[in-house]
Amino acid sequence: MMTAHAIGKATFRLALLAALFLCGCSSVGPDFVKPEAPVSRNWTDAGDPRVKTGPAQYKDWWKAFDDPVLDRLIDRAYRDNLSLKIAGVRILEARAMLGIAVGRLYPQMQQASGSVQDVRLSDRYPLAALLGSPAISRALPNVNLLNYWQDQIGLNASWEIDFWGRFRRNVESADASLAASVADYDSALVSLTADVTNTYITIRTLEKRLDIAHKNVEVQRDSLKVVEERFGHGTASRLDIEQAKTVLSDTMASIPALETQLRQAKNGLSVLLGLPPGDLAEELKGPGPGGIPVAPPEIVVGIPNDLLRRRPDVRSAEYQAAAQSAQIGVAKADLYPAFSLSGNFGFLSSNVNNFSLGDMFAWQSRTYQYGPSVQWNIFNYGRIRNNVRAQDARFEELLITYRNTVLKAQREVEDALVAFLKAQERAGHLAAGTQAAGRAFDLVVEQYREGLRDFTAVLVAQQALLSEQDNLTVTLGSLSSSLVAVYRGLGGGWEIRAGRELVPPDVKEEMAKRTDWGSLLDTAAYGKAAGERKSPIRLPDR
Repeated sequence: MMTAHAIGKATFRLALLAALFLCGCSSVGPDFVKPEAPVSRNWTDAGDPRVKTGPAQYKDWWKAFDDPVLDRLIDRAYRDNLSLKIAGVRILEARAMLGIAVGRLYPQMQQASGSVQDVRLSDRYPLAALLGSPAISRALPNVNLLNYWQDQIGLNASWEIDFWGRFRRNVESADASLAASVADYDSALVSLTADVTNTYITIRTLEKRLDIAHKNVEVQRDSLKVVEERFGHGTASRLDIEQAKTVLSDTMASIPALETQLRQAKNGLSVLLGLPPGDLAEELKGPGPGGIPVAPPEIVVGIPNDLLRRRPDVRSAEYQAAAQSAQIGVAKADLYPAFSLSGNFGFLSSNVNNFSLGDMFAWQSRTYQYGPSVQWNIFNYGRIRNNVRAQDARFEELLITYRNTVLKAQREVEDALVAFLKAQERAGHLAAGTQAAGRAFDLVVEQYREGLRDFTAVLVAQQALLSEQDNLTVTLGSLSSSLVAVYRGLGGGWEIRAGRELVPPDVKEEMAKRTDWGSLLDTAAYGKAAGERKSPIRLPDR
């Protein structure tokens, strides 16, 4: 017959073999498949000669404006923008959560314990009367079984076997969430480069409008002086003077509004650069055109299908759906029994009888237990099944969100593209109109001096010229901003972080002072394979 010890060893071996077998089982729940999304074959304006659909790179698309000041501003924003730093730290958070998920693949409980206790049994303890009886006292005259000391030390471990793939699905979900956080960082970088460029265009446009307004104020003041002189000689009426003052006051009234907008735009740019609000005189000066950044006449947009690869928000939506798909398997695993291996080994001793607390490390003081166990939530009253349904519904929401993100991405490009093309046409018409308004003003002034026109015609010509100049300036700014919107829609700009750390050195230094991050602060490797991942599952070092 087998001894109890032999039976225990056989049980342990069987449990170990079962564990190895169970670990090789497949995971419950669906395997994620990249969802299909409606994508146009080509852009609506692909036939326009100004639109090129060949391959192109958008790593530093803002260089198309050929403005060194803008280049410097974007470099500064990439280095110091606080929102981008937040996105980088969220990658570290996601990476740490992945480490937690991986850790659950190993024995979930691993504890060392120890204690020294003074044990005093209650007189009302069921065995107290027996332990304190005269018979026990005579048999063990020097032993107090009701009050004694004991000490123990040991190791405890418990391992739930990943039979149904619950923990592997959690790793899959956490890994996809990490990829989504990298894509979110890239999306923040796309927005940052576009916002800096747009704000810079707004500043230069407002500066140009203010310059036009100030020049027109000078012209209108000169006109007022001429009218006042003519009035003094009796060749002009009081009405002419009041009309001239009205036009001058209106032009001067537009200047505070433009100055307010300019200050607000500079404040916005300061925040994008990670600076307190200020005039940015130092940041905005430097070699270059200094005026409104000029958009090139043509643009390369590729094909709509490129958006699925390039746009970070599309990638993020895909990875979020992948993460949620894995959560269905995690929820389904609760429907089935959980198999575990657990055990503990240690030493225990007491001062009862002739023993001593110092005997704890004697081999005879060892104590252990081990073996397999099973738990099964058999009476869950639909709770687990409804949780599976809830996770599946959430997954379907994210699939639809992915398709909607793709549609919105195409719409953004289409909207920006038509705005860019039509702004070019509008700018051409306004340029011609501005030249005509300038010639008309010169003619009216000459005719007024010759007495062939009244002063009202001069005022009308002045207002028309100012309106045309201002409209042309606004349109040139809109033209450049439309080009920025095209590049934003195409998902350009995030590539500048390739090979760089996603968290700045100063932030990593502060975090390393507080917490032991090991090698996880090396964020350059997290984004290397963005958009090229073969599988959302990987098992990094703990």
